[in-house]
Amino acid sequence: MEVKEVLKVKGSALYSVRPDSLLSEAVIIMAEKDIGSVVVTDDDGKLVGMLTFREVLLILAKRQSEGRVGPTPPIAEILVSEAMHTNPPTTEASMDLDELRRLMVNTHTRYLPVMDGDTLISVISLHDVAKAVLEERNFENKLLKAYIKDWPAK
Repeated sequence: MEVKEVLKVKGSALYSVRPDSLLSEAVIIMAEKDIGSVVVTDDDGKLVGMLTFREVLLILAKRQSEGRVGPTPPIAEILVSEAMHTNPPTTEASMDLDELRRLMVNTHTRYLPVMDGDTLISVISLHDVAKAVLEERNFENKLLKAYIKDWPAK
């Protein structure tokens, strides 16, 4: 199975923010859409980073520890560019799912932008991968059970 097959089932919704957006705006989008990441794009729509709940937690923890010395800056003052993961690992639609899983595990990444050259086409998540693998295994299981049930008599 390849990434493009997962994307067919997943759908093509893609949520993005700009680096100069407020982190609070990105968090609102993530909460309203029930997603764990947004892509960060420049004015031309080119990928410049990823913002996931992990980066949000890291910047908030950093700001909180900085606040021990003085007042903690509110989330409304933090820009996406301060929190985003620049130069995130990416994948292509033709990548094999096993290779993608290895990449996600090795890079400790739950969300990967899917690229076609320099063009961002989607984001694939560990949840998308797990769901696709589960559905594939269930389908194979049904086929095997049907084959065994219809085993020819000797």
